[in-house]
Amino acid sequence: MKSVQQLTAIIEREGNGYVGLCPEFDIASQGDTIEAARKNLQEAVELFLETADETEIQRRRHGEVFVTRLEVEVG
Repeated sequence: MKSVQQLTAIIEREGNGYVGLCPEFDIASQGDTIEAARKNLQEAVELFLETADETEIQRRRHGEVFVTRLEVEVG
């Protein structure tokens, strides 16, 4: 039986394309558009979860990931 997990996707522009990162498993992918990077990242995470053994999944999984903004003083 399949289940659905909510994971984080951080996508940023890099050169002429976009790079996506799933920090829960430290998996990255890329694409020419935001949507392509998101789709490729989703496929990479799904492939990892389908092929890795449970020990590897638990070893790489970061249980709590927080995405926030920082305000820093410059100069």
